[in-house]
Amino acid sequence: MTPDDALTLARTRRHFFRDCRVGVGAIALGSLLNRDARAAEQAPPPRAARRDPLAPKPPHFPAKAKAVIYLFMAGAPSQLELFEPKPELNKLHGQKVPETFTQGKRFAFIKGDAKLLGSGRKFAQHGQCGMPLSELLPHHRAIVDDVCWLRGMKTDVFNHGPAKCFVNTGSPQFGRPSMGAWLTYGLGSESDQLPGFVVLQSGPRGPRGGAALYGCGFLPSHYQGVPFLKGPSPVLDLAPPPGYDARRQGEFTAAVNDLNRLRHAATGDPETEARIAAYETAYRMQSAAPELTDLSKETKETLELYGAEPGKPGFAANCLLARRLVERGVRFVQLYHTDWDHHGGALDLGKPLETICREIDRPCAALVQDLKRRGLLDSTLVVWGGEFGRTPMGEKRETTGRDHHVDAYTMWLAGGGVKPGLVYGETDEIGYNVTENPVHVHDLQATILHQLGLDHTRLTYRFQGRDYRLTDVHGTVVRDILA
Repeated sequence: MTPDDALTLARTRRHFFRDCRVGVGAIALGSLLNRDARAAEQAPPPRAARRDPLAPKPPHFPAKAKAVIYLFMAGAPSQLELFEPKPELNKLHGQKVPETFTQGKRFAFIKGDAKLLGSGRKFAQHGQCGMPLSELLPHHRAIVDDVCWLRGMKTDVFNHGPAKCFVNTGSPQFGRPSMGAWLTYGLGSESDQLPGFVVLQSGPRGPRGGAALYGCGFLPSHYQGVPFLKGPSPVLDLAPPPGYDARRQGEFTAAVNDLNRLRHAATGDPETEARIAAYETAYRMQSAAPELTDLSKETKETLELYGAEPGKPGFAANCLLARRLVERGVRFVQLYHTDWDHHGGALDLGKPLETICREIDRPCAALVQDLKRRGLLDSTLVVWGGEFGRTPMGEKRETTGRDHHVDAYTMWLAGGGVKPGLVYGETDEIGYNVTENPVHVHDLQATILHQLGLDHTRLTYRFQGRDYRLTDVHGTVVRDILA
């Protein structure tokens, strides 16, 4: 044999094993499928028998909570109309804000000469904690002593898209993993039939920022949020094609996954592993998702508590669905409800604010009450709030509203090991600056991770040569609010 002949043979052999391995795998795969076809029904193997990136993982330390429900009020509710009565602001209505307040500050629309805007809403103190609540949130009175009220929230970003990105991902720049992605990366999911991170949306449109708010960034794609759609088919293309029974669907899933495993063995690409997990989760969801979203199985009393109706999508249905999701082991459920951007004009602090408060007040209170009576509130951390607050100064358009404000606003937490009935944080007489117990967005993120047993400084992922984390290089756990 000449040297050229030997080289040609070696190349042919390498070509066969490199490029034809799928064909070889297909021969073995055919044998496997013939064996499995004898079963009445075929499904992906249980987690114990497979490598599942969403399998439950141990936390860094004992956790207080197992799951998070994040009620995200997209557009930024006005704390001055809902949670912060300011008699002095009402007295100063129409006066120019002192220059010392606005010097060096940036706002989205108003200028430094904007005039103070008092609130016409009536407030009263409620519960043992004496938390003041606006007339716009009557149902919140029932949960006032179950909630930890954060009235000293602060953030860094004053435009909606980047600010939503900041509170959800820890960065105003798009492309970072969302909080739900970080949690499922760190802890996996306890659900074997549903995604670890589910997104529910209501309102006239989606939130500014879109899928980046619940994406996986540079983490493997199986950690991203899965949006559930309105109606009886919550996930696109979940139902099998006509004529495919469970056995044939199982055979198809097994065949595709075996091919993907062959590819993963050859390349080590984590996205191939993610695809395998997606196929297996989708197979299980075909039976789990329709049952999950069928609210007709709930009692009449429960439906009335939320104000939900079977077959009628909306925020109330999503809150009830969130409870059903955490019952089934989903790690992170995020509800986005839009249209809180009350500058003036078509959206202002009058009827538009009243309408949206009616939409969310009853379901939010019901969720906390329902979790509590079912013994789930201790293990579920409920978070409520938007991306920033609203200015004490008015913004005049066709009508008057409030501009974006990053220096002081209100959020609330319930369950998950936080102190109930605690009013934490204070602002000055006009609601402009935090004067006591400030909580930065990064502090909130660190605290949420902590309650699920994760040290925010240790939950890292190496990307492009450095370790990233949800809180970047910032954040302190707010231990004063922990039970």
